[in-house]
Amino acid sequence: MAKVVTFEELKAHSTKDSLYVLIHGEVYDVTKFIDEHPGGDDVILAEAGKDATQAFEDVGHSDEARDLLPPLLVGAFEKDGALKIGDTKTPGSGASVSDAVEQGSNLMYFIPLTLLGAYFAWRFYGA
Repeated sequence: MAKVVTFEELKAHSTKDSLYVLIHGEVYDVTKFIDEHPGGDDVILAEAGKDATQAFEDVGHSDEARDLLPPLLVGAFEKDGALKIGDTKTPGSGASVSDAVEQGSNLMYFIPLTLLGAYFAWRFYGA
């Protein structure tokens, strides 16, 4: 049976000498890996003692990085603990980001083309 890690235990292991990280409801002991982390130890230490799922996913880790996790597994995080595990797939958040990017992309084309059209109109009709 897998070990259940409590919030107090997670917080107790939040130093460079003993570091647990919570990702997708599972706790990993990354103490031995912290010096090898390409992003530096500060990145991991900043997520110590809390749910690091969002930070882990925002970076977009490779499959090779994800393959390093299973041997580091300590156990599952307690379901009814003091720390609430965040949902990384918030409904509607992807759509709003996509809409914002599309709107920004449209402006990126519209404004320069308008300025270019105005310049040519000025040169053609003003000269």
